[in-house]
Formats: sequence, C-alpha cells, structure tokens
Amino acid sequence: MIEFFTSNFVPVMFAGLLVFLLLGFPVSFSLAATGLFFGFIGMELELFPSNLFQALPLRVFGIMQNDTLLAIPFFTLMGIILERSRMAEDLLETVGQVFGPLRGGVGIAVVLVGALLAATTGVVAASVISMGLIAMPIMLRYGYNRTIATGTITASGTLAQALPPSLVLIVLADQLGRSVGDMYAGALVPGLALVGLYLAFIIVVALFKPSWVPALPPEARIYNEPNGSSGHRSLLALLVLCAAAGYGWSQVHESIMNPWLEREMPAPGDEVFILSMTISAFLALALALVNKLFGIGLLSRLTERVTFVLIPPLVLIFLVLGTIFLGVATPTEGGAMGAIGALIMAGARRTLSFGLLKQALENTTKLAIFVLFILIGSTVFSFTFNAADGHVWVEHLFAKLPGGQLGFLLFVNALVFVLGMFIDFFEIAFIVVPLLAPVADKLGIDLIWFGIILAMNLQTSFLTPPFGFALFYLRSVAARNDYDDVVTGERIPAVTTAQIYKGSIAFIILQIIMVAVIVFNPGIVTGNLDKAVKLDNAEVMDMLNNMQDLQSDDPYGAEEKPAGDTPATEEGLEPPAEGAAADEEIDPAKALEESLKKAE
Repeated sequence: MIEFFTSNFVPVMFAGLLVFLLLGFPVSFSLAATGLFFGFIGMELELFPSNLFQALPLRVFGIMQNDTLLAIPFFTLMGIILERSRMAEDLLETVGQVFGPLRGGVGIAVVLVGALLAATTGVVAASVISMGLIAMPIMLRYGYNRTIATGTITASGTLAQALPPSLVLIVLADQLGRSVGDMYAGALVPGLALVGLYLAFIIVVALFKPSWVPALPPEARIYNEPNGSSGHRSLLALLVLCAAAGYGWSQVHESIMNPWLEREMPAPGDEVFILSMTISAFLALALALVNKLFGIGLLSRLTERVTFVLIPPLVLIFLVLGTIFLGVATPTEGGAMGAIGALIMAGARRTLSFGLLKQALENTTKLAIFVLFILIGSTVFSFTFNAADGHVWVEHLFAKLPGGQLGFLLFVNALVFVLGMFIDFFEIAFIVVPLLAPVADKLGIDLIWFGIILAMNLQTSFLTPPFGFALFYLRSVAARNDYDDVVTGERIPAVTTAQIYKGSIAFIILQIIMVAVIVFNPGIVTGNLDKAVKLDNAEVMDMLNNMQDLQSDDPYGAEEKPAGDTPATEEGLEPPAEGAAADEEIDPAKALEESLKKAE
C-alpha cells in the first residue's frame, strides 16, 4: 500500500483535493488543507525533507506584496460605484433610443451597453442583472423573440470576461507571469471582434426574421424634436466630425507621442486606436457643453443626451486604458485612476452617498479577500505538488497528446470549457492555469496568446447549460410568473428556464468560433504586442566578446601600444575624439545598446 501511494503520490493528491471539494469545504481551504495534509504525509514517508514548509511563509508574504493584484480591488471599486450610480439604466435608455427605430435596435443597444459595462464594471453578475432588470421588460413589451432576448442579455453580460480592463485578464497575467498591459493589448482586438460578431448576428436575424426583433413604435421614442424629427441627423453629423478628428489624430499620433515618450519604435495599433477615440470623445463632450451653455441649438435633444450619458464613461475607459498602453501608468495605477474617476462621475450625477460608498467598499473588500485566500490556498497546494515533481507528471501527461501545439490547445480548451460549467473562473485560474502554463511554454506557445484563449474560453463557459453562471444571474431577475405590463397593460407570460438556456446556444457557437479564430490566427493577439529584438547565438557571442574587450583594462589587448599621445586606430577601435579626456572610459552599456540597434 505504501509503495503504491509513493509511486502514485501526485494522482492521489488530486483525488484528495476532489474529496475535500465534494465534502463542501470552500475552495481556498480545500487547496490549503490538501497541500498541508499531503505535505506532512510525504515528510513521514521521507518523500520530502523535514524542512519542506520553511519557505512557505515567504511565499505567502510574496502574495501579499504583489502590486499587480492591487489592480483587482481598484477596478472592482470602479465598477461597483458606476453600476450602483444607475449608469446602466441611463445607457440602455439612451442607446436604445438611438437604435430603437431600427429592427433589432434594442438588441444592438444591449450588446453595445454590455460592452461598455464590461469595460467599466468588469463584473459579469452586475452586467447581466442590470440589463436583465432594465432591457428584458422592454424587449418582451414590444414583441422580441424570447430566445433572442435572453441570449443577447446573457452573452452581452459575459463580455466583462474578455474586454479590458477585465479582472480575469489581471489574474491570468499574474498566473502566467506576464505583463497585465500586454494581456490587455492582446485582448483588445479579439474582444472587439466578438462584439462585432454579436452585432452581425442580430443584424442577420433582423434581415431574415424581422418579426423576432421589431423596432420600437413611435410612441416609445421620447427624445423627438419640437418639429417632430428624431434628431438623428444632428447625431450623425457630430459622429462624422468626431470620427474625422480621431482619424486626423491617428495620422499625427506617432510624430507627437514618440518624441514625448523618447521612443523610436512605431506606435502600437491599440495605443493609436485608444488615443484617437479619446480625442474624439473629448471633442464631442466639449461641443455638447458649448452648445448647452450658450444655447446655440445646433445639437438635437437626442444628440445632447447621448453625449452627456455616453461620453463620460467612454472617456474614463479610454483614459485608463490609454495610460496603460502608453506606459505612463501601470495597471494598478490605472485602476486607482479609474476608481477616482468613478467617484467623480457618481458625484457629478448626484448619486454618490455615504451608503453607496460603504456598500462599494464592503463588496470590494470581500472580493479582494476571496481572491487572496484562493491564491494563498493554491500556493500551499502547488508547494507540495511541485515538491513531488507534479509539474513533471503533468508534462508527461500532455506529452502523449498527438498534434503538438494544436493538440494541446484543443485538449486544454475542452478541459477548461467543461470545468467552467462547474467552478468559478478564479478557481480555474489559480488551480489549472499554473499546471498548464509550463507545458504551454515548453511547447513554444506564446503565453499572452494562451491567456487570451483561456479568457475567451472561460467566457463561453458562463453561458453553457446547465451550470452557466450568466444563465443563473438572468434567471434570478427574469419574471417567474405572468404579469401585467406597466406601459401597455397587456399580460406578459413568464420567462421560462428553458427559454434562457435555449437563447444561449447561438451565442455559445459564436464564442466557439471566436476561440477557433484566435487559435488558428495568433497574430490577432500577438500582432498588437511590442516585438523584442531577436538575436541568434552567433550574434550573442559576438556581443559578449565585444563587452569583454570593452571592459578589459587594456583595450588594445596584449600587444604593445603605439608610441605617441594619440593611440593609433586598430580594427574595431576608433581614436578618441579631439579634446576628449585621456582617461575617459568607454561605456559598456552604450556599446551594448548600439549593438542591439545594429542587430535590429
């Protein structure tokens, strides 16, 4: 028995973790208990040295000193304050009025507002519940197909998983040992592409099944002009003007920002996009303020409403992401700036109160403690796991998979997809990702690309019946019984669980398509990242030899120096400049920098 236990220590340890979880213990305590229990057993069996856990306190203190994780409470506080200040209600009402006259307009508004809430609140539960309470009654009132309505709300809410500044991306960056800024940059294009897929799906439904997604009736449009016009022309003109300003900035961005940042490389595309959008947003807000303060009357009621409701959260998003992408602020500093911006916005809307602030701080503290306890538990578990060469066991396990990188990615996606139906993404990130990351790295998989694939996959799992969390969130706020509509007075049938499950299927397929696109086109992620200078072995050896020559006491080698005050030029060495000090030393760091530039 002891021999079997010794030879199968790692699989038995995994089985022990499952036993703790099935007994109902919290995940963090289950992880820590499993690590400690099997660690002491291993020491008794002399598998580990008796001082195995001496370094554990340092690991725990290292977690508490991790600056990257500070971004989680900051972004959480920002999201909770914005969500509790009724921002979602105003956004849905305003964007719904813009697209309401079109077939599928309310669905398009839900997707766009879901993307905005994802980039501000960053919490799936808040997004799904807010839109379920606000948008669902409107969609049912005006005859939307129930599967389309429920699927659009749940899928749009899960965008908080993949769009920066996502908490999932922060945690994955920490576990993969990569920069949060790089993770945000890599996720920007796939996240926006997924939003585009959702919009395209609703447009296709509107074209082929217009009765499923009807337009809002005229009596539901509340921002008409005195002459009866809708005000869309004014909004379109402002949009064209701001888009032109953003495009103009994109043409001069590099020439302005590169000297300021002392950068010689071309500006990354995500940085140019974010800064161009920021310029457009500031211009729209400035024009709307001038129009309102001086009573010029050039902008319609709808245009003013859209500008004052939509632009402030957009500016906040662009400033947070823009400073991170520019390298001016770290993600933690960007999160702190976002939290302060959310407080300012809530104060300007007159929704900030002591009760709201207290509730937001309490919820933020609970989430931060939850994350830290899971991370501490997973650290204890991995401590014993790695001591037993568990990482080697995992590598051998995946080494037998056919297909190399592709086979590994397909298996991992299937595994994470299934696990996501049952456990939270934090637990997957802290338990599964540390086991998979070393294998992915050895297979030559870019870990930023790998992290974005996992984030998109985890987003898919939020919609998967029967345990998709987003489905449960919508079920908690959707009507369970028939009710009389407060506007039309008609009897509205209840929303069934089957309708919620059925509505998620089409969007699960869209998300799987997006995951496949990222797997087979890594450039969609890695194309936005700064490329490091790559050198072959010969170039590295030449650089090292040059460094040794430069750092030697006698730069002329063992040969006799030429007579005279000015040394003769030898191969690879230039005479000192006229007027230079005789004892001036050659800077090795500068020489290395010049060698790197030549290698580029």
